[in-house]
Amino acid sequence: MRVVVAEDSVLLREGLIRLITDRGHEVVGAVGDGEELVACVDELAAEGQLPNVVVADVRMPPTHTDEGVRAAVRLRETHPSVGVLVLSQYVEEQYATELLTGSTKGVGYLLKDRVADVREFVDAVVRVADGGTALDPEVVAQLLGRSRRQDVLAGLTPREREVLGLMAEGRTNTAIAKSLFVSDGAVEKHVSNIFMKLGLGPSGDDHRRVLAVVRYLRR
Repeated sequence: MRVVVAEDSVLLREGLIRLITDRGHEVVGAVGDGEELVACVDELAAEGQLPNVVVADVRMPPTHTDEGVRAAVRLRETHPSVGVLVLSQYVEEQYATELLTGSTKGVGYLLKDRVADVREFVDAVVRVADGGTALDPEVVAQLLGRSRRQDVLAGLTPREREVLGLMAEGRTNTAIAKSLFVSDGAVEKHVSNIFMKLGLGPSGDDHRRVLAVVRYLRR
């Protein structure tokens, strides 16, 4: 896996690099602000060395507001094959929503506290690089707590919504089954029903999972 890391804190940036490389992956770029991130990925693309995923802090110089997520959104538009995982100190619904809007693959939003669980963090990076989702449970909870369009989800049963919420966190069918104390087969049936009710025809299961999650969480 080829990764670009964008974090203005040198200490945290070096820590992220170490966590990723220690698990056998390659960090092909490390930058400190949003503009450098976009330039780095563009340069790698020009060399035919596009990364699999970008890990970026939401807030970076010069204003420390939304530079990271803005850069992530730009990269998603210009290099859609690159997964984007953003890190934030707090759940910021506006940024999470903006990141999800229009996403069809490889998207993640984690709180920085999750980095402390090295295995969980690196697994999330890999999942996003492979085109899946990695949304912090707190992000999912807050996005689901607000008012959402009911027409998209009205046909889902309470159990199907529960399954879809766990899918949003990036859990596999087996992990969902363990969490809900049901069989793998039961989860597979729920997932198939979700795809059908959301009008997601055959297009690769991983791709449909991301589309289902985006529809679930987006306004």
